[in-house]
Amino acid sequence: MISRFLLALLLVGAFASGCKTSSGSGGLRLNQIQVIGTHNSYHQHAPDSLVRVLASRSPATVQALDYSHRPLPEQLELQGIRQIELDCFADPAGGLYARPLGPKWAREAGLPPVPNPDPEGKLRRPGFKVMHVQDIDYFSSVLTLVDGLKQVRAWSKQHPDHVPIFILIELKEDRPAPELTRPAPIGERDLAALEAEILSVFPRDKILAPNDVRGTASTLPEALRRHGWPKLNSVRGKVMFALDNGDELAELYLKGHSALQDRLMFVSVPPDNPAAAWMKENDPIEGFERIQELVRAGFLVRTRADSDTVEARKNDVRRRDRALASGAQFISTDYPQPNPKFSSYAVRFPNGVVARVNPVTGGPAQTWEQPEPARREP
Repeated sequence: MISRFLLALLLVGAFASGCKTSSGSGGLRLNQIQVIGTHNSYHQHAPDSLVRVLASRSPATVQALDYSHRPLPEQLELQGIRQIELDCFADPAGGLYARPLGPKWAREAGLPPVPNPDPEGKLRRPGFKVMHVQDIDYFSSVLTLVDGLKQVRAWSKQHPDHVPIFILIELKEDRPAPELTRPAPIGERDLAALEAEILSVFPRDKILAPNDVRGTASTLPEALRRHGWPKLNSVRGKVMFALDNGDELAELYLKGHSALQDRLMFVSVPPDNPAAAWMKENDPIEGFERIQELVRAGFLVRTRADSDTVEARKNDVRRRDRALASGAQFISTDYPQPNPKFSSYAVRFPNGVVARVNPVTGGPAQTWEQPEPARREP
């Protein structure tokens, strides 16, 4: 542990002196701030009939899924969210998820009809669909990836000075139970289609991509050692994308693109990987020291302040507080505002701040202006 910690200090030392050049947020680099994000940002409560069907099969699952988020523009505008997460299912031919099985099961159980979430027929069209679990937990504020990105793009154009919005994409190929719809497998063509959908909404110059961080360096870690992340003021109004998946899909995304050359999304890989720049460490209690080592070494990190409604039901702030203190730049939560049915638990910065100086990499907070003041709901 000592040697890894010293390595982290050496890595950040290569560029830290260039990060704190003056008072005011103009001197901050992207890795020197911290923002709040939402987990499964599209997620909506399922109708009661669908909840009852699922409860008959897995009561614990129903409890874990008992959360819901505002529409994406409201999260950005009212709650100061600057990191969102979209779960995406490939649907190249269209229609694979247009007839979910949940309503059929509810009907067979004699329950009231489940409302149709797709009156415009968007699920019948080709393209990536956004939902949590096919057939049973599919109610979403955005049915398609393109729709979700268009909402973010429209808000961004109206607020051109916002700190970058970090968009986490999790590609779904899972079939949690054999009776559920079999998802389309994701291959190289689907990854190309994913990037094409992103570029159909966001101009390339509005995306902070791995090429922009790497510059003339041969790898992303080398770039972080040499010059670090861009100055915050140089990347305002942009978005970043990251692939949540590891293992085979991450390897497939990296295939033929060493150090993410010409790719749009960052991936979570070990620090010594040529593509390492961002990574996820979802447990800020067990992984607290690990997160601090990574952020001191110049990496961006996403962690989770809560999971499966557990912390909110108990008003347990231990995980949240460790996440905030860890220095992870992206703190993901299901509760940017409290659910009064559970408790007063929420994850947000004091004094209505959207983005704050990072407690680990940003230096004394009083030497900086806040990177982005908030406009929050009451």
